[in-house]
Amino acid sequence: MMNRREALSRVAIIMGGTVLGAEAFLSGCTTAKTGLVFSAEDIAFLNEVGEVIIPATNTPGAKEAKVGEFMSVMVRDCYDEKNQNIFMEGMRELQFKEAKAKIGKSFMEANAQERHDLISALDKEVQANKEAKKANPDKKSNNDKHYFTMMKELTLTGFFTSEVGATKALRYVAIPGRYEGCVPYAKGDKAWA
Repeated sequence: MMNRREALSRVAIIMGGTVLGAEAFLSGCTTAKTGLVFSAEDIAFLNEVGEVIIPATNTPGAKEAKVGEFMSVMVRDCYDEKNQNIFMEGMRELQFKEAKAKIGKSFMEANAQERHDLISALDKEVQANKEAKKANPDKKSNNDKHYFTMMKELTLTGFFTSEVGATKALRYVAIPGRYEGCVPYAKGDKAWA
């Protein structure tokens, strides 16, 4: 069975290096350690954000895949200092500033529906900003990735490369047979792990 580091390397290659820090995936996360520390509360917060992005349904959610721990390792070991700062400041902004401004309480105090509404609104804002940048490429803008984009990408990568995500959310064959390049697809079928 493939280990998680190999799986991440392959996902980064397949995605064409679009995940922030993909070069770190390919080089084995060899960036210098900065002493960044995630508390248990930070990891719990990231698990809850991940659970809003990939909630448990008839398959496990992001929390069961422990995406909070995954995000903390990736940010600490693979992101450069600039992106670490964006991520950490974004955590605080989402947890307190954004949440208090939109729902009147911190993210962790909010109920499931309030969290969903907050994350959905934030995702729409980020998408609108991306579209605005595409529509007006001549306008000078900050090319830094938005903290929520980082969180969302790490949640998706962490979930689908975890054992839970690969075996319970995707179709998984531990020992695959021969390669079949053209397999019929029926609406609602799971993707292959």
